[in-house]
Amino acid sequence: MDELEFMRGRVYGADHDDPGPRAGRTYVELAGGPLDGLLLDVTDRSETERGQGVVLPTEIGRYGAGGRAVYVPRGTGERVFDWRGDVP
Repeated sequence: MDELEFMRGRVYGADHDDPGPRAGRTYVELAGGPLDGLLLDVTDRSETERGQGVVLPTEIGRYGAGGRAVYVPRGTGERVFDWRGDVP
């Protein structure tokens, strides 16, 4: 995926009226699971925090309202976080 295609994605948690990524921010792509294809803004996360992955609230996962989806980096410094499952 080239940079232009990457920057066309929708951002997790963004307003529906302004769903695209913003210049000057750092994003990773969420791969698999209920949030597949969304971008996640990681600008304010340290490299250590990014390496630990994220647990994101979502209503469209296995547990519905109140559920969360777990995503972890594909590798060190990667721009893709892979889905590892849903948790209540």
